[in-house]
Amino acid sequence: MAIDRRREAAGGGPGRLPPAAEENGALPPGGDAAASAPLGGRAGPSSGGGGDIQPLPAPHAAGGPHPSLLLLDYDGSVLPFLGGLGGGYQKTLVLLTWIPALFIGFSQFSDSFLLDQPNFWCRGAGRDAEQAGVTGAGRWGGGDLANWTGPPPTPSSAAWGTAGPLGNGSGADGGDAPPLPSPPDKGDNASNCDCHAWDYGIRTGLVQNVVSKWDLVCDNAWKVHVAKFSLLVGLIFGYLITGCIADWFGRRPVLLLCVISILIFGLAVALSVNVTMFSTLRFFEGFCLAGVILTLYALRIELCPPGKRFMITMVASFVAMAGQFLMPGLAALCRDWQVLQALIICPFLLMLLYWSIFPESLRWLVATQQFESAKKLLLYFTQKNHVSPESDIKGVMPELEKELSRRPRKVCIVKVVGTRNLWKNIVVLCVNSLTGFGIHHCFARSMMGHEVKVPLLENFYADYYTAAGIALASCLAMCLAVGALGRRGGLLLFMILTALASLLQLGLLNLIGKYSQHPDSGMSDSVKDKFSVTFSIVGMFASHAAGSLSVFFCAEITPTVIRCGGLGLVLASAGFGMLTAPIIELHNQKGYFLHHVIFACCTLICIICLLLLPESRDQNLPESIADGEHYTRQPLLPPRRGEQPLLLTNAELKDYSGLHDVAAAGDGLPDGATANGGRPM
Repeated sequence: MAIDRRREAAGGGPGRLPPAAEENGALPPGGDAAASAPLGGRAGPSSGGGGDIQPLPAPHAAGGPHPSLLLLDYDGSVLPFLGGLGGGYQKTLVLLTWIPALFIGFSQFSDSFLLDQPNFWCRGAGRDAEQAGVTGAGRWGGGDLANWTGPPPTPSSAAWGTAGPLGNGSGADGGDAPPLPSPPDKGDNASNCDCHAWDYGIRTGLVQNVVSKWDLVCDNAWKVHVAKFSLLVGLIFGYLITGCIADWFGRRPVLLLCVISILIFGLAVALSVNVTMFSTLRFFEGFCLAGVILTLYALRIELCPPGKRFMITMVASFVAMAGQFLMPGLAALCRDWQVLQALIICPFLLMLLYWSIFPESLRWLVATQQFESAKKLLLYFTQKNHVSPESDIKGVMPELEKELSRRPRKVCIVKVVGTRNLWKNIVVLCVNSLTGFGIHHCFARSMMGHEVKVPLLENFYADYYTAAGIALASCLAMCLAVGALGRRGGLLLFMILTALASLLQLGLLNLIGKYSQHPDSGMSDSVKDKFSVTFSIVGMFASHAAGSLSVFFCAEITPTVIRCGGLGLVLASAGFGMLTAPIIELHNQKGYFLHHVIFACCTLICIICLLLLPESRDQNLPESIADGEHYTRQPLLPPRRGEQPLLLTNAELKDYSGLHDVAAAGDGLPDGATANGGRPM
């Protein structure tokens, strides 16, 4: 640039970045040769329109302000030296990150069984209804009228609770007993709350759950929703806090501490004496579960070479889904919610062995310049993989020996505020995650809620396995889409499908409803219901994929030094999206339509913002904040020859604080020249 040419003409070099900028991860500008030296070898060709790590300065001498770039190029030098994922020890570690995913799947979907709203009726009403049929006089001859605090109810309203038709409770034996009357209207259901004791028909295979144990119905029904989002709130706080701690103290200590804590709080949940104790302990259980989920996700990503990261992550997702599919059988086997809760938590005892068999992340040790510990762990890896020192072609071990005197440099996620590109990428993915998981509940409610009466979906197991099947199909489609279109292209595709399904459900169904009122239109409510179910399935399918892919995308583009912090932000955003479901239910579904409209608008914003993201397929993971800052989106179309770019490239970014120095060296400028090198008119 003109300023730099005048500096060089005056005998000065290019300006140095201020210390604050270097601390935030920006790179000091170097000469032309230094600016053209890339960071090691890339793992593979970049896809069209993809992002790439921009050129970085040449390696500094040992003991200088920056460590050797050979060590910082983990995917290009250190990981190949260890044999990549082909090393036997790395395969064992990846397998150890898959096994806990099954336990995590059990814990994440336990609320569907512990806190399911059962069918309920006043105690004695179901037995009397079976004995007396539909007659009202004989029905109450032997009934427990002392159970009622108000006037005796009508025969039809006493046998049914507000949860809907009678399920698998003790009030219906089948056989030759006459059928119970149809559920009463909403106005008659209020009479079920006049009694002070109830019988329950639990649909989930349990004999007793939290709702039936503490009679969380009628005036106490709101406590169920509080218990539901206590786990989600714990997950949100856990993601945010344990992510920062894992970036500062390491992945392994946080993982093991959270495993010990979840054993304590999880087993204490099974011993709860009231719903307040249950909700409080569920918060801490969710907090510890978040630390386990986050650290395992980061360890899994950091163990893998570029071409295997997505496959390894998706296998863990499928293992967690296996836990989702097995939960109904586990509940039927346990029969009691306390036994089920204990059985969900006890497998985490196996993870206590990870203290002796699972090491710290070598990638994180190198990225934070803890070279003494990195050397010991590197030697341990070579011993486990039977790697000979002669295979160290690039000289990783000699370079590591030179850097042993360096002090560790750990970074907190707050450093991302001082960057130009990295914070933007993380914020975009957080909004995508929030929107994907938030709007998922809108589609699920439209299909399984009260708006659409589908005979198949009036059963708990049909609802549960329908949602699980859609999630499984979504992950399978995500594998195909990401393999063909890349991370950014796949995420853009699923977000477009989510927006289309949402807008069509909000707009087209209202139009069909208007036409169905005309007898000659040929439209009926059944047609509207079929369209609603179709759009809901497509929306659930696409929104689940968009949310899950946003989390994985963030794990790839966030630097190693703050990867857990970035993952914590995007996972907490997903938790906020899922938190809207119990909040809406707590308010009796009030504001549901506005809720759906807001998230539908967010999908349109996400589609635009996704174009700003880089493409991370087949790219090395960024290690430092400087790497993540230079992980920028390349233009879709190359600039024409001689065309001046609208934005400066990273190599052209200079320190403009030296403008005052130019004025001091004014004798080096020609007469009449301005500060930017031009002449006045």
